[in-house]
Amino acid sequence: MPLHLSNKPNIMAEINVPNSKATPGARRSKKLSTKVDLTPMVDLGFLLITFFVFTTSLNTPMAMHLNLPDDSDTKSPIETAASKTISFLLGANNKVYYYNGDSLQYMHATNFSATGLRNIINTKKAMVQHKYGDANETVVLIKPTENASYANIIDALDEMQISMVNRYVLMDADANEMLALHAMQ
Repeated sequence: MPLHLSNKPNIMAEINVPNSKATPGARRSKKLSTKVDLTPMVDLGFLLITFFVFTTSLNTPMAMHLNLPDDSDTKSPIETAASKTISFLLGANNKVYYYNGDSLQYMHATNFSATGLRNIINTKKAMVQHKYGDANETVVLIKPTENASYANIIDALDEMQISMVNRYVLMDADANEMLALHAMQ
C-alpha cells in the first residue's frame, strides 16, 4: 500500500466555527471552541528541567572539612611536646605573629602570602620531621585576636589544608601572648 501524504498543513491551533446558515431567522451567539496543541510547551518544560538539573550538579559546595576531636574522651587532654608546636596569633591588617613552642620572647611577624605563612608551616614540619621522624606530629595553634578578621581565620584554616597539617587547634590567645603581641606592634 503506497504511503499517502495529505495536503493538509500541520496545525498547532484551530478554531471551529459552526455553520450559522442552518436557521436563517434565529440569531445565535457564536461559540468559538479553541484547541491548542501544547506539545512544544512540554518540550520546553523538559528542556528547562534538564538545564536546572545540569547547572545545580555543576555547583559544588564550598565547605571545608574540619578535624574535630572525639567527644567520647573528654577526661584527659592531649599532651604534646612544645618543640612540636607553633603558635599563630592572627592580628590586624592581615598580620600573623608566630612563635615556636612556648618561647614568647622570639615572636616574629609575617603575612598570609605563600612565602609567609605557608613557608613557616613547611619549615616547622621539616624540623619536626628531622627531629621526631614524622612531620604529621606537627601541631599548629591558631589564635585569632579581637582585631583579626573572619577572612584571616579562614585563610589560616585554608593554609592548614594546603600544607597538609592534620593537627591544628583553633583557640583563644592568653594574656601573656596578648602582652607580647602589643609589645611587637
